[in-house]
Amino acid sequence: MGTKSILGTILILIGIVGLIIGVFGLFGPDIAPRSPWIFAILGLIFFFAGISIMKSTGPKGA
Repeated sequence: MGTKSILGTILILIGIVGLIIGVFGLFGPDIAPRSPWIFAILGLIFFFAGISIMKSTGPKGA
């Protein structure tokens, strides 16, 4: 695993956690002291940034 794919994986995981916290805050009980919109928007940004990094690395071999 290269540096870019490790960074992409970390960004995807941070994005998923942010989206989960944001969606739970928007539609359920508040689990964070801040506005849930912050977590939802940042989760989307991190998730799509991680996906685009993973797309740019491409498969190795062949």
